[in-house]
Amino acid sequence: MLRSLLSRCAALFRGKKLDADLDAELRSHIDLAVEEHTKRGMDAQQARTAALREFGGVTQASENYRAQQGFPIFATFLLDVRYALRQLRRSPGFAATAIVALALGIGANTAIFSVVQGVLLAPLPYLEPDRLVMLTESRPGVKQIYPSFPDFLDWQRSMRSVEQMFAIGFRDYDLSAPGTPAHLSGIEVSQGCFATLGVKLALGRDFSAAEDLPHGAPAAIVSDRLWKELFASSPRALGKTLVLDSEEVTIIGVLPPHFRLLEDADVYTSLARSEPLYAADRTIHDAGVIARLRPGVSIGEAQAELAALQSNLDRQYPMADRNLGSGVAPLKQEIVGGTRAMLLNLLGAVCIVLLIACANVANLLLARAAARTREFGIRAALGANRARMVRQLLTESALLALAGGALGVPMALWTVKLMLATFPESLPRAENIGINVPVLLFAFALSLAVGLVFGVAPALKSSRIDVQSSLKDGDRGATRTRHGGQSALVVVQMALTLVLLMGAGLLLRTIRDLWSVNPGFNPQHIVAFKVGLSPALTSTAAGTRLAYRQLLDRLRTIPGVQAADFTNVVPLAGDNNTGPFWVGAQQSTSMQDAPHALYFEPGPDYLNVMQIPLLEGRFFTADDNAASEPVVVIDSVLARTYFAGRDPVGQSITVAHWRTARVVGIAGHVRNFGLGDPGLYNASQIYISFYQLSDDWVPAFARSLSIVVRTPLDAAALMPAITDAVYSAGKDQPIYEVHTMQQIASNSMAPQRLPMMLLATFACVALVLASVGIYGVISYSVALRTQEIGIRVALGAERRSIFSMILGQGLRLAVGGLGIGIAATFMLVRVLSSFSQLLFGVRATDPLTFVSVSLVLMIAALLACYIPARRAMHSDPMRALRAE
Repeated sequence: MLRSLLSRCAALFRGKKLDADLDAELRSHIDLAVEEHTKRGMDAQQARTAALREFGGVTQASENYRAQQGFPIFATFLLDVRYALRQLRRSPGFAATAIVALALGIGANTAIFSVVQGVLLAPLPYLEPDRLVMLTESRPGVKQIYPSFPDFLDWQRSMRSVEQMFAIGFRDYDLSAPGTPAHLSGIEVSQGCFATLGVKLALGRDFSAAEDLPHGAPAAIVSDRLWKELFASSPRALGKTLVLDSEEVTIIGVLPPHFRLLEDADVYTSLARSEPLYAADRTIHDAGVIARLRPGVSIGEAQAELAALQSNLDRQYPMADRNLGSGVAPLKQEIVGGTRAMLLNLLGAVCIVLLIACANVANLLLARAAARTREFGIRAALGANRARMVRQLLTESALLALAGGALGVPMALWTVKLMLATFPESLPRAENIGINVPVLLFAFALSLAVGLVFGVAPALKSSRIDVQSSLKDGDRGATRTRHGGQSALVVVQMALTLVLLMGAGLLLRTIRDLWSVNPGFNPQHIVAFKVGLSPALTSTAAGTRLAYRQLLDRLRTIPGVQAADFTNVVPLAGDNNTGPFWVGAQQSTSMQDAPHALYFEPGPDYLNVMQIPLLEGRFFTADDNAASEPVVVIDSVLARTYFAGRDPVGQSITVAHWRTARVVGIAGHVRNFGLGDPGLYNASQIYISFYQLSDDWVPAFARSLSIVVRTPLDAAALMPAITDAVYSAGKDQPIYEVHTMQQIASNSMAPQRLPMMLLATFACVALVLASVGIYGVISYSVALRTQEIGIRVALGAERRSIFSMILGQGLRLAVGGLGIGIAATFMLVRVLSSFSQLLFGVRATDPLTFVSVSLVLMIAALLACYIPARRAMHSDPMRALRAE
């Protein structure tokens, strides 16, 4: 009967033009069929499915006829879209599952791509940024250091491969006037900075040659934000003065909005004038150098010229420059640093998540295609060719992907905001990160590509229809459909999930191992902060020393404060103060050949505050001052390396830029450059009492001092009392950079924490998707084997054996995925050296991590198989046989 009806419909279509009225009439017949099936006891979904099987090819045949009669391609495309929407509306559960899975994959990729685009791909906000480079030096054992200011001046005079260059340094200021006293972040630059960058000031001018001298006129260029806050965007701000560190500085310019040079800054000052001691000393390497290459000049050519210049400087200044190397690198590369490799690794991880999502949806489509076999057979019987059906099915896939992309974009926006709020200091160029036009275009293109990737295989498979078998009563063709392709997709999902779980597991163990590291001090119950002492108290070196003594005396009287002192270097905070030294008074033949150490300039109670062990001798006392014998305390690494076989206490050490001092004690080694710091870079440490520094160096080091306080109280509860103690000597003393040492230690693990959190999130999403995938395949397999299971039970098979059989099928898929995933992980860890460098205390092939994540994956697979296995075990054999 059905075949006869279809034949008459097909003949009608071949002989009569199908207009809109006939199209509507045919659709009304489908609606009537739905009503008839509903009256017979079917629910709404079953009634629609039955009507689709009877008349599903009718509308498609109409659309085929329209295309054959020369209807526009766009109109045919709209017909495809309308039909696809109707089909998806008839299967809301399938559509929702597929869209959510795709949204997770597309959203994760869009979020990470927005970070990659903002950090790596977006050009620097300067004129012709590809011509901007950074010039650096190197010394034996250290790949990259800043050059000295005198070396920069020699480069600036002699290099012909660059148009312009400038030097840059970093210095914070305490603002006394105008307005409320505040702490300002600052950058020191040499003349020509903004011309080199191609940046036009919003107001005013650049530094003049007279201002760019060690004793030039004090001048400053302020940020747009500071200009608005202090002067309400008034042009009259030019010529006004700021009181910075007790000195009046004239405002000569205002920067454009959102300008940023390496990092945010409120005020820009002259580098040569700000640090006269540094500007005159060729052995102090503290000036970053940025240059603009001439048009047509390559980085290699500039590198060759700089190497020749540096070789000449080595001969002219053997004490300072001998054995110094040089380097030229793109400015963006220097800004991004090691973040590039980390972001590319994360981009690879989210691509894996997207592949898992695609495999999941492809599995759903394959299962759905098996249920639509009769529909495809009817379409083929009515004249639909294979290409037409493939196009229709790909349209459905594209609609699913676009819907997933539309849902994924807000998910990506939320993810990016959360990432920037949680890890504000972990990503350079964070101001460029956002969901902008390039990111939206990426999401759209990705959605279309994903629709093609997961849709093409099911579409091709569904289009290969045996019309005769698909129209047989009982639709047994569907039950005989092979599902090997679906099983293969599940194996791939499990393998990729294992890769993500392994990466997250290794980083999780790294974080755990880092927390268990002994940093050489006790970070518990320590609060660190900085104070901008009143200019009235720090006009002289003696006044500065006295002001700090009095401040510490007031802090020590606060209830709950066990100890308090200061230091110029806070361990794990990223502070660096290194320089050369040599044993004895005999000067080294070259500063670069001399050993280097990290210098601490603390007060006498510093070891007590930090609970750093004193291994031998003594630490500083109040009697160690500028008028007494110079003394130093060394750490255990320096003692073991340079005083092997003899007692260091009583020996002498010469500190470059200071003087020869007697060693009076040995302290334990402190991990300064991170909990995972192996001590390969400037492992030796030397303590010099701040009170013994010469008057010339006191102002320079006073600006970098941090107060450290040991207290059992909560930092938030203690800070009001600390603020009162600071303000008792003057209200113009800002307190800033308040952190507990535990926060500082946690921040030092940021290179591992960000990828660990993201990888763990991606791995959890992948685990859920893989579990859904294996659940779908096993459920589908159980549905196909309904008759087989019924016969087994009817013949006496125990229900436990049925349960074990289904569970075993799922476990075989999981084990296959584990095998492939382990092999893939081993290959990846050999290739991705940048990932291995993030690890600490654990190897990339750690067997314990492999076993742990494999167990997690197997448990997830068991849980996914449990429900289908129980359903199979409790199936009614009589009902199963009747259904077949």
